[in-house]
Amino acid sequence: MISSAFMTRLNVLLALTLIVSGLYLVKISYDSRRLFAEIESAHGVERQLESDRRRLEAERQGQATHLRVESTARTRLNMRAATPATTQYVVDAGLAAAPPTAPLTAPSALSTVPASVASAGASQ
Repeated sequence: MISSAFMTRLNVLLALTLIVSGLYLVKISYDSRRLFAEIESAHGVERQLESDRRRLEAERQGQATHLRVESTARTRLNMRAATPATTQYVVDAGLAAAPPTAPLTAPSALSTVPASVASAGASQ
């Protein structure tokens, strides 16, 4: 039969294996809970960031409205709307002298404005 000393050693070995297995199970369970808590925390941060993104997107759209841009242009940049009184029109001398039935040609890049046209534009 099996000796008593062998059975004792086997029982001690099985007891140690059971203790190590139990400790490993506790460690794995603890790690699992810790990782789950980290995931939940990350989901909370994700929800907060998504909320902030939506809020900032709404603010950006509000800042880009036509009235807001026009108001900022008037107050900060001292800009004003163009009126016929403040508008200066430039006329190409070559097109102004041509009869209305003449074919239009591309004006040259170095065309000059006659002094009479330039002085008339400056007096307005």
